[in-house]
Amino acid sequence: MRSSSNISLRLNPEGDWPQVDPSAYIDPTAQLIGNVHIGPRVYVGPNAVVRADETDTSLGVAPIEIGPECNVQDGVIVHALGGTTVTVGRRSSLGHGCIVHGPCTLGEGCFVGFGAKVFDAAIGDGVFVGTGAVVQGVELAPESLVPPAVLVSCREHVIRLVGTTSPEDRRFVERVVAANVALVEGYIRLNG
Repeated sequence: MRSSSNISLRLNPEGDWPQVDPSAYIDPTAQLIGNVHIGPRVYVGPNAVVRADETDTSLGVAPIEIGPECNVQDGVIVHALGGTTVTVGRRSSLGHGCIVHGPCTLGEGCFVGFGAKVFDAAIGDGVFVGTGAVVQGVELAPESLVPPAVLVSCREHVIRLVGTTSPEDRRFVERVVAANVALVEGYIRLNG
C-alpha cells in the first residue's frame, strides 16, 4: 500500500485492523477503520471513509471487502450494520460522494454514481446506478441501469424504473476503472 504520507488506518473496538494490499493506493486523507480488506490496485480517494466497526450480538465485526482494481472516489462512505457485510466486486467504481451501506453486495464491474445511495441491496455484475439514485432493499439483475435521481426500493420500482445498461454505459465504466488504475500506478511511482 502506498500513499504520499501516513494514512489513517485505525483499529476498531474489537481489535480488527484494516488489511491493505501493498499495490493499493490510499489517499492520506482517507480513513480505513476496522475489519476492512482492500484488494490489489485499488484506489481510495481523498476523504473517503471505509469503516467496519459495528458489532453483532456475538461481538464480531463482519468485513468490508473492496475487490481488485476498484476505486473508492472522493468523499465516499462505506459502512455496514453490525453483523452485516459490504462486498464490492472487482473493477467496480464508487463515484464521488456516494454511500454504500451494508448489508450490501456489488458484483464485478459496477458503477455507483455521484451522490447515490445503496443500502440493503444485492447488485449483480455490471450494474450502473445513476447520479443521485437511491437503491434500497432490492436485488438488481446483472447489467441493470438505475436512472439518475430515482428511488428503487421495491420489486415494482425495479420492474417500472430499471432498464438495461448500454454499450456506452459499459464503456464509460471501463474508462473510469482504467483512469483510476492509472492513478494508482502514478501515485505509486510518485511516492516510490
